[in-house]
Amino acid sequence: MITRTDIEKLASLARIRLSEKEKSLFPEEINSVLGYVEQIKNADASNAKALQKETVYNVMREDINPDESGVHTKDIVDEFPKKEGNYLKVKNIL
Repeated sequence: MITRTDIEKLASLARIRLSEKEKSLFPEEINSVLGYVEQIKNADASNAKALQKETVYNVMREDINPDESGVHTKDIVDEFPKKEGNYLKVKNIL
């Protein structure tokens, strides 16, 4: 069972601020969801295979008529807002 203390600890770990109303409301909502998940875990799935209509499988196909390498490069580079030669400049993320 999730308590208000658990919610406060999770909010701290996630670095989010919760209002007092949210802190009191979330335990009830989360416990409701967890109760439903528990019902699903306890459901009888012994006949699930019989209910399956067809086998699901991954379909692979040959890559026919691929574009020649570099055909669209000029169009892409021309549309990009910041570029340096054939390189596309993006914001540094590190």
